[in-house]
Amino acid sequence: MSSPVTSAPSTAPPNGPETVKPVGDAVNVREVRWTKAEPVSDGRKVRLTWWSGVAPCTVLDRVSVKETAKDVTITLYEGASPKAKDMSCIMIAVEKTTTVDLDKALGKRKLVDGAKR
Repeated sequence: MSSPVTSAPSTAPPNGPETVKPVGDAVNVREVRWTKAEPVSDGRKVRLTWWSGVAPCTVLDRVSVKETAKDVTITLYEGASPKAKDMSCIMIAVEKTTTVDLDKALGKRKLVDGAKR
């Protein structure tokens, strides 16, 4: 008789966060806090990571970037895709990531989450 196959539960996606782009047509849009912000491309871009829901029930609508001499405030906005209107949505957390362009390299400026106001 063979032993049953078992495995330990995983809390991380096998390939890392899901890369998404803003769709611009979401409904019931709200601000969402990001969990990580990482400068990339010599500080000319910022890669954001956050926990979200499953598309099309939860999609990235837009990203707002406000730059000053002292800081860069980045706000994520999520909502539901219009395609999700008559769908049943599962409640499961998905780690997502997107990359935004800055007007000037980040340098010594502080990154601020606009949803934490």
